[in-house]
Amino acid sequence: MKLVNTLLAASLSVAMTGIAHAAVSPDIAAKLGTSLTPVGAEKAGNADGSIPEYQGGLTTPPTGFQSGSAFRPDPFASEKPKLVIDGKNAAEFSGKLTASTQELLKRYPTFRVDVYPTHRTVNLPQRLLDNTAKNAVNTKSLEGGVALENALPGVPFPIPNDGNEAMWNHLLRYQGFATNFKYDSWNVDSSGHATLATTGNVFIEYPLYDPSRNEPAKANDLFLRTKIYYTGPARRAGEALLLQDAVNPLKQPRRGWQYLPGQRRVKLAPDIAYDTPNPSTAGAATYDDTWVFNGALDRYDFKLVGKKEMFVPYNTYKLNYHDKAADITTPNHLNPDLVRWELHRVWVVEATLKPGKRHIYSKRTFYIDEDSWIALASDEYDANGKLYRGSFAHMAFSYDVQAPNTDNHMIYDFVSGSYNINGLYGPHGGVKYIEPLSKSQWSPEALAGAGIR
Repeated sequence: MKLVNTLLAASLSVAMTGIAHAAVSPDIAAKLGTSLTPVGAEKAGNADGSIPEYQGGLTTPPTGFQSGSAFRPDPFASEKPKLVIDGKNAAEFSGKLTASTQELLKRYPTFRVDVYPTHRTVNLPQRLLDNTAKNAVNTKSLEGGVALENALPGVPFPIPNDGNEAMWNHLLRYQGFATNFKYDSWNVDSSGHATLATTGNVFIEYPLYDPSRNEPAKANDLFLRTKIYYTGPARRAGEALLLQDAVNPLKQPRRGWQYLPGQRRVKLAPDIAYDTPNPSTAGAATYDDTWVFNGALDRYDFKLVGKKEMFVPYNTYKLNYHDKAADITTPNHLNPDLVRWELHRVWVVEATLKPGKRHIYSKRTFYIDEDSWIALASDEYDANGKLYRGSFAHMAFSYDVQAPNTDNHMIYDFVSGSYNINGLYGPHGGVKYIEPLSKSQWSPEALAGAGIR
C-alpha cells in the first residue's frame, strides 16, 4: 500500500497549500498507465496475491452469450467460495467489512458473506482512457468541490486530491451512453414479508458520454437524465418521472417533472433530491440513496480517508440476472446463495453534514471501487451518530459493451429491520444498451404520453 500512501500524502500536501481544487501535476499524472491503470487504480496486486494484478479486464464474453442479448451469462459460474464469513468468524475479518456488513452478520445467523476469487473485470473504451489522461492535468473542481470544469468524457479525477473529487468520479462513472430496462423494486419488512413497491420501465442516459462528443463539459451540461414509466403495482400504473442533473448544480440545480394520471397533467417536482423519500422504493430510501449516492454534493463535507482492501459485492451476475424475485427477497436480508463477494481495493470517503445543512443522515461513509470509480457500498448514520442504514450496489460488468452496471442496488434499514432492493431487472430480461432518445422524447410533455413500448 506504499503507492497509495504516497499519492494520498501528495494530495493532502496539495490541499494544504491552498490549491486543493487544482488538477495534479504532469509528473504525478505520468503514473497513469504505468504504476497506475489508465483510470487511476493500482496496477499491481496486493502482497498475498488475493487481489491480482490488473491485466486489462474482461475482454471476451463467456461461452453462451448471444450478441445483442440483454441477458449476460456469469463468466465465473463454475467458481466456488474460497472463504465464508458468518457471525462466528466475523470479528476476524472486521477490518475488511463495512459497518453495515458487520451489523448484518451480528444480527442475523442466516446472513453470510461468500467470498469468491477476485476478478478485476472492468475495462473502459479507449477514447475514455485517453480523455482520462487529459483530465488528470486539466479538470478542476469549483464551488468548494460542488462543481467541476474542463472535464472530457472519462474519469474526471483519476488521481483525486480530496473527497469531492472522488465523489465526482462516482457521479460521472461510465455505465454506457444510453440504457433501457424494466425493473422491480421490492420492500421486505421485519417479519420477512416482501411487497412490490414499484415496477418501472426506465430510460437512462449519460449525455457526456455521447460517442460523438469530445469537448469539455460546461456548467449547464447534463451528465445524467432519467425517465421512468411506472407500470405497477396497480395504484402506481400510469405515473411517470423525469430527472435531469447538470455539471454545476449551483448554476443549474436538478430539475424534475412528474406525471400523475389522476391529474392528467405534467407538473414540476421540486422535492426530488437529497433526503426526500423516494417513491420508487415506497419511501424505504431517499432520492440520494439511489446507486448508493447521487445528486449534488453541497450538503456534506467529503473527506478522502484513503484506500482499503474490503469485501464488497462484485461480479454479481448470479444475482443481477436471476429471474425469480421470490428467490432473492428472503427474510431479513438478500439470499446469500445469490450474492457474490470479492476482495477489492476501495477508496474510503467520509461525508459529514455541513453546519446549517439538513439531512436525515448526519454522516455517511462511501466505499468506491478503484477500477470502476463506482460506489459499491455505504454506511449511513443518524443524528445521534448511530448506524441507521447501509447500502450496496451490485456490479456486473457488461462485457459486450465495456460498461459496468450497478442499476441493481439495495439498502438495509437497521431501525425498522427492513430492506429494499431496487433496479431488479433479472426477472424482466436484463439491461439493454440502446440508441439515445430524441430531444422531444426527453421533454416534460412527453411524460403525458403512453411512453415507449
